Amino acid sequence: MRVAILGTGYVGLTTGVCLAYLGHKVVCMDPVQSKIESLRAGRLPIFEPGLAELMEEASGNLAFTTDYREAVPGAEVIFIAVGTPPQPDGSPDLRYLRAASEGIGEHLDGPFAVVVNKSTVPIGSGNWVEALIRTSYEKHHSERADDKFAVASNPEFLREGTALSDTLYADRIVVGSDNPRVLEILYTLYRPLIDQNFAPPPFLPRPAECAAVPMVSSDLASAELIKYAANAFLALKISFINEIGNLAERVGADVQEVARGIGLDSRIGPRFLQAGLGWGGSCFGKDTSALVSTAAEYGLSMPIVNAAREVNNRQRVRVVEKLLAELRILKGRTISLLGLAFKPDTDDLRDAPSIDIAKKLAQHGAIVQAHDPVAMERFKAEFAELQVELKERPELLFERADAVILVTEWKTYRDLDWAGLKNSMRTPLVVDGRSFLDRAGLEAAGYRLVTIP
Repeated sequence: MRVAILGTGYVGLTTGVCLAYLGHKVVCMDPVQSKIESLRAGRLPIFEPGLAELMEEASGNLAFTTDYREAVPGAEVIFIAVGTPPQPDGSPDLRYLRAASEGIGEHLDGPFAVVVNKSTVPIGSGNWVEALIRTSYEKHHSERADDKFAVASNPEFLREGTALSDTLYADRIVVGSDNPRVLEILYTLYRPLIDQNFAPPPFLPRPAECAAVPMVSSDLASAELIKYAANAFLALKISFINEIGNLAERVGADVQEVARGIGLDSRIGPRFLQAGLGWGGSCFGKDTSALVSTAAEYGLSMPIVNAAREVNNRQRVRVVEKLLAELRILKGRTISLLGLAFKPDTDDLRDAPSIDIAKKLAQHGAIVQAHDPVAMERFKAEFAELQVELKERPELLFERADAVILVTEWKTYRDLDWAGLKNSMRTPLVVDGRSFLDRAGLEAAGYRLVTIP
């Protein structure tokens, strides 16, 4: 099938590359010329394991452009995968969604196209997008847009660092539409994933348990709410175990044992029960904020979701509180951050705990230095104003440091020669923000290890 992808961020690029790998003819469109030039040259604007290799495999079915005229005309399915960043009041900024919708309406020329909202959008946005496309189409074509297109919701459930696996071997595919023609077209588009009858990439084998992927169909509003509800629930789960962890610390319990004990309950499950610095990234914070904002428009409050956000923000403050309890004074102290990205296997710094921690340490007069295996170039570009000294090798963070904070659980940090690095520190204090390091090994080497919570 002929597919257009509007937006080449994590969602758009991953979706486009995977659909091209499955055999569809895909054109990815983005207005940023430098990004498109890089993609044409085979250079990715993001770090995602395996994406470069899969893009090379799919190159025969994949094209990149900055021009709607090269993407939209003739496309059978058009994905909108543009950013919807939060505004100060928590509601999403829909300017890019509006621009994409109007661009589709202006250049739509096939017999029928399915316009798919892949972006996380407020509930009811499908109707708004349809109205924008219809108005733009009728303005530029001087005819009614009846039966020229239909809008569907198809929310993404990607995790950065495992985006390819989450796309090719998804838990489910959610499609929101009441139009049988739309459902048939999207079933055809996704059939290789639904049936799992495609040849898996050699570097990403199919999981043994993935024999088929269910396609869940619903109305537009329900599909839009499914995305928000899923992310809010996962955020709640993380904040819940962090709240339990804070209590466990006071009463002398081990939160990891508590998490294991409740996670073995099949009704709860073990995933997203890792106590620590909390969640970050582009989804949980933005989507919980948008959910609260949407509820307020309808006169509803979301106290549980609000509480999850408050607990998460509090975890970042607790790092500084722990350091103050151990060191008493932070002014003039050298504090090192192991990790900048909000999670391993990505270079994404959106809502990363490292940023808030670095700011709070600087406010206390600390000298902050940091390392990350892949996110340092992005950090230089996006947070040049922060006075953080970046080190090329993680071992350099230990030299005359008063404390080292494990912020991102990169495997390479657990494999450091911790025993050999201890004597280069001024104070052998380690704050493990992810309960990730070998406590027994570090304590045997002479470190003082503190965890969050």
